Amino acid sequence: MIRIVETAFDPASELTGFREQVSKSGAIVSFTGLVRDDDGTESLTLSHYPGFTEAQIGEFVEQAKLRWDLEKCLIVHRVGRMVTGDSIVFVATASAHRRDAFEACDFLMDKLKSNAPFWKQETRAGQTKWVEPRAQDEEDLKRWTHARN
Repeated sequence: MIRIVETAFDPASELTGFREQVSKSGAIVSFTGLVRDDDGTESLTLSHYPGFTEAQIGEFVEQAKLRWDLEKCLIVHRVGRMVTGDSIVFVATASAHRRDAFEACDFLMDKLKSNAPFWKQETRAGQTKWVEPRAQDEEDLKRWTHARN
């Protein structure tokens, strides 16, 4: 399941709801991404194209399901203006075994960070600028270009 939301969400509630939907799994792994206080960040604003973004993220989920034995995945991603400490993204994966759940969650986060069609603006000291991809994000993504790790 993929949800793009414009309002705050509660990762703990998302995890509880996700857990109630999985019955065969022996492992659930989740990740929550937050707006961090990077040297005076006041806010982060994410934009997207509705429909297109969900379709692209859906492709990432399908890739994960081909690589790992997953019962279910959940991705909740926030758009709009957020401030320090707000949850940006929540990813949960469920599998019979922990390794598949861990690796799939990690893969999905790398794909979201580097390939998802979101446009980010950051405001610091009243100045707004576009956020460019980091070299480390591209390096992280390269881990998945080989056969199943």
